[in-house]
Amino acid sequence: MDEPNPHLTLRARIADHQRLLGTFVKISGPSTIEILAGAGFDFVVIDQEHGVFDRAATDLALLACKASAISGIVRVPALAPDGILSALDCGAAGILAPHIDSAGRAKELVSACRYRGGRRGFSAVTRAGGYGAKSMWKHVDEADAGVAAIAMIEDPAGVDNIEDIVSVEGLDAVFIGRGDLTVAYGAGSREHPTIVSAVDRIIDATRRAGKSVWMMVETGPDIEPLATKGVSSFIVSSDQGMLRNAARNIMDGLSSFAGDKRGSL
Repeated sequence: MDEPNPHLTLRARIADHQRLLGTFVKISGPSTIEILAGAGFDFVVIDQEHGVFDRAATDLALLACKASAISGIVRVPALAPDGILSALDCGAAGILAPHIDSAGRAKELVSACRYRGGRRGFSAVTRAGGYGAKSMWKHVDEADAGVAAIAMIEDPAGVDNIEDIVSVEGLDAVFIGRGDLTVAYGAGSREHPTIVSAVDRIIDATRRAGKSVWMMVETGPDIEPLATKGVSSFIVSSDQGMLRNAARNIMDGLSSFAGDKRGSL
């Protein structure tokens, strides 16, 4: 088998069903992204939905992605064309949109991400357009070929309508939001049979449509069982989660010193 080509656009790598690894970035500032790129991650997801990113912070984060040669996906807080346009103009390689629970909403997502056949507002005097260095149609063609549209399936309606959702032309992948599904179904945990069944249904329908399935995991060992089911790409924890775990591990290793120190105060 040929080795995956990391120089393809994110959208092409998704279509190639490459196994991609990334993480959520919730802390604003470029250094986190530079560190994650240096560690070898394929992409980061700049989290506008649950992080602290306004347009200025998103712009700086996507500049860090460009400088560090890592794909920057933006999780927008809502399916809003103006918010998606803002992220794409700043140079996002992909859009992760929440609560895609129908084919109609999936079509809205794709339309907001595309010029040809879509409704993305045109400007080439942006980072995405090389600040005017690209001709109109070169920018249009490169943007349409490169930007990935990824739907978050995190509602019972999304599970019920999954076959229609993944049949939408131009949708590149689905991300299964197990946490939201667990809350929405009122299940006790992500391992509840209702959630496992919903996840399996999403994976099966998406694979039959020839599209990629993405999921979030907390640790590396969580990947293989899901990859065996057909999940191709993974968001591993977040910058906050990594910082928390690293801090805990350091303090666990210093427990005797910390205890002595506290006892001497």
